[in-house]
Amino acid sequence: MTTARLATTGEHTGRGPRDGSTWLRELEGAPALGFIGPNWFASVMGTGIVAVAAASLPFTVPGITGLAVAVWVLALALLVVVVVATAGHWRLHGEVARGHLDDPVMSHFYGAPAMGLMTVGAGGVLVGHHLIGMTAALTLDWVLWTSGTLLGLTTAVLVPIRAFTAHEVQEDSAFGGWLMPVVPPMVSAATGAALVPHLPAGQAQQTMLLACYMFFGLTLLCSVVMIVLIWNRLLHHGVGAAGAVPTLWIVLGPIGQSITAAHHLGTVAPGVLGTPYGTAFHAFALVYGVPLWGFAMLWLAIAVTLTARTARQGLPFSLTWWSFTFPVGTVVTGTSGLAQLTGNHVLQVAAGALFVLLLGAWALVAVRTARGVHTGSLLKKP
Repeated sequence: MTTARLATTGEHTGRGPRDGSTWLRELEGAPALGFIGPNWFASVMGTGIVAVAAASLPFTVPGITGLAVAVWVLALALLVVVVVATAGHWRLHGEVARGHLDDPVMSHFYGAPAMGLMTVGAGGVLVGHHLIGMTAALTLDWVLWTSGTLLGLTTAVLVPIRAFTAHEVQEDSAFGGWLMPVVPPMVSAATGAALVPHLPAGQAQQTMLLACYMFFGLTLLCSVVMIVLIWNRLLHHGVGAAGAVPTLWIVLGPIGQSITAAHHLGTVAPGVLGTPYGTAFHAFALVYGVPLWGFAMLWLAIAVTLTARTARQGLPFSLTWWSFTFPVGTVVTGTSGLAQLTGNHVLQVAAGALFVLLLGAWALVAVRTARGVHTGSLLKKP
């Protein structure tokens, strides 16, 4: 199974506009909701992280709260639409849907639904409460966090086992998507920190905090293994198919999210664990986060260079372009956390620059996705 097999969907490359009859003709033979895979939840993740990142910036920007609320509402709407479409897909095309888990590429994107749920939930507490109130926002977050955590733990076990026992894997198969099913527990750790203070003091808070740190370790160690395999594949087999290049950005996801999780958990740890362990976890946020931020910048430089190189030769649009959003957003939140801890001006500037990159990437991918849905090219068989 090579990276050329990456499950992507092409987009119309013609120059002229399309009328309704053209759209219908091109969709002839494409069953309704026939090709809605778990990778569609990447649009929810990539949109929701913009709201979360905007609310996490270590400085004040006029109008940023309004922007964050608007984007969060869009992410919530996308979540509803994709969940309904996925339910319809399973109901109408159950055999195809069950086959996703057997696909050596698509199966790894089962991590996306869990992360989409938790990202929207976290955005509700951070910015959505301005619209729906804190009580409703907390209720929504608890529901989405719990559902996303259970789903994420399931994918972290089930998808690798499926890959170990049933998938055909070649030496050049490793790609960024392999990280998708094991990253959700890190998202649980980062977003669960905000829920710790809302639990009864004592055993409940302590259990939640320790569970989040366990989730942190689960994803961190799995990610190290995966990143080594991806680096090995790049070294021995090259960049591979153009369609797989955007998934290199996924490596930034567990790195940025782990820095974010260390910061958020370290903030609440002293009040839950006391000294010396609460203090140690608080210090860990900086001791761990700064070195990992250095690696994040290295990988960002590699990803940008390889993407630009591939784009000059032709980079086909597909849903994998959402890899340009969520991973970068986690680096924004991680950088913002380090800036808040240290008050360092360089980190503040870096957080702002990365947020601008995130906004540009999100705008580009969102427009291309909307166009792909309108023309029907993203709704046809990959």
